[in-house]
Order: sequence, then structure tokens, then C-alpha cells
Amino acid sequence: MNNTYLLLGSNMGNSIELLSTAIEQIEKKIGALLLTSNLYATAAWGNTSQPDFINQVIEVATQLDATETLKEILSIEKNMGRIRTIKNAPRIIDIDILFFNNQIINRSDLIIPHPEIQNRRFVLIPINEIAPQMIHPVLNKTIEQLLLQCPDQLAVKKI
Repeated sequence: MNNTYLLLGSNMGNSIELLSTAIEQIEKKIGALLLTSNLYATAAWGNTSQPDFINQVIEVATQLDATETLKEILSIEKNMGRIRTIKNAPRIIDIDILFFNNQIINRSDLIIPHPEIQNRRFVLIPINEIAPQMIHPVLNKTIEQLLLQCPDQLAVKKI
């Protein structure tokens, strides 16, 4: 069995409902939900002229490998209506693999751990809620340490 941490985000439509739908689909297609963070509202990253995001981190147990997990995530996003346009555009749903066990994968189509974890409070705050002592396999620091050192100053508000 593999454990993966996923970041869910949405800033179009009823984001809270969309995150709930995404979790239902993840449970059907990827695996069992183990832990969920609270929901957090965060200003958009990069392209700031768009609505705030609602984000959440979940831990899932899966029998799929990382590549199969990514394939299912892309299918869920597409089935929920996500259309990929420009980078950092508004999104109905966005699902990112943050960690997959302690694996380090660096391919053109998949990088694990997600390369921006340590730079984004909207990732670190919810994952710190459910896995503060987890060690980042590349940076060799706990999530809690990464949060304390994070340069990002965007407000992340529990809702």
C-alpha cells in the first residue's frame, strides 16, 4: 500500500462543493481517504487578478503507483470540467501530488515531491495540520520546519 498527500484547490464556482466532489472521486478511483486538513482560503499565487482559492490537503492510501495516481488525477480533473489554459489560470479543480511515500521522482511529466512545497504557505499550513513531523525526502526537514522557514507571506485563512 502506498501513501500519498494531495493538495486540492479551486477558485471557480462553489469551491467547497467541488473539493468534496473531488474527494469522492479520489476515493473511487485512487484509494482510501486517511486524513483531511481543514479548508483554507488563500489569495491566488502568481496570477493575482483572480478569485481566492479554497485549498485542502488530504492523505490517501492507494494500491496505485505514482504514475497511475497521476493518470487518475488528470482524469478526475478533466471529468470535473478542468480545462488547462495558461499557467496559474483560475481553476474549477486542481489536484497536485505533494508526496508519494518517500519517493523522489524527477521526470518531465511528474516531479515528486512537488518542487514548490517549501515556498507555499497554502500548501504548508494544511499539510502541517495533518503531518507536521513528516520529513521532506529531498530537503530533509519536517513540514513544521519548512513552514517556519517559508518565505511566502500570503495570508492563509482557515474557513
